[in-house]
Amino acid sequence: MFLQLLIILNFKLMKQLFYIFILLLGFTSCEDVIDVDVPNGEPRLVVDASFEVYLNEVPVTVKNSIQLSLSAPFFGNTIPKVNDATVFITDLSDGTIINYTETNGTGFYIPSSTFLPEFNVDYELTIIYNSETYKATTQMFASVPIDNIEQGDGTLFEGDETEIIVSFTDDGARDDFYLFNFDFDLLEVSEDRFYQGESFNFSYFYEDVTAGQNITIKILGIDKRFFNYAGLLIDQSDPDGGGPFATPPALLRGNVINTTNSDNYALGYFNLSEANQLDFTIQEK
Repeated sequence: MFLQLLIILNFKLMKQLFYIFILLLGFTSCEDVIDVDVPNGEPRLVVDASFEVYLNEVPVTVKNSIQLSLSAPFFGNTIPKVNDATVFITDLSDGTIINYTETNGTGFYIPSSTFLPEFNVDYELTIIYNSETYKATTQMFASVPIDNIEQGDGTLFEGDETEIIVSFTDDGARDDFYLFNFDFDLLEVSEDRFYQGESFNFSYFYEDVTAGQNITIKILGIDKRFFNYAGLLIDQSDPDGGGPFATPPALLRGNVINTTNSDNYALGYFNLSEANQLDFTIQEK
């Protein structure tokens, strides 16, 4: 899900740099011929390795594919897929290795055997691509169930938004950070600092849903570092977040480290989340 946000973020940065070049051209003589190189930047490996583990489902299900691509040039019409990498995950507690295999040139890598992560175990992702090795290490972080989803009658600015009220109960025995996925790649993060161990509900407003439409809302457990990373990525990928001369977004580095050449860093993140989800059908207003 974060691959789309990383693509948007990279595109916004290139677009804003392009606008600056156009502005500078405006101050030159119209009789001059100036060749401008559009700032494409060097392509970087983009890693989407955010796993969702549904322990409360029977049987337990795991969304554990890994998507690899390259950051796209400014005028690129397609996102380059990476289909020739070597990918595996190592259980650092016992050395068990789960190999991943690419599927039909799509850039998606799937495990060759069952991978069901456990709590309090370090897992290391290794990607070998273009003779360079990338690594990231994480654990699986706990979530909580969604207690209820209901439709409200509140609105925001336009007056025709659809309010969905989500309720859940935080675990008071630990400090929790959450990532909410409201379908359609609509993401938000939250921390339990203000509702530690309490039942909590909040409203989310959809702009373009219709009666009878089904949506799936997910709550994922994450750590503080991924909470900060995802929050910045969501903010900087907001299509309404400023005009062409707003502060350019930064290329956010995640936890994937190039151990061969640190200057050729990757974009993306390796994350393991316990997840819970509920389906809901939009009602007539």
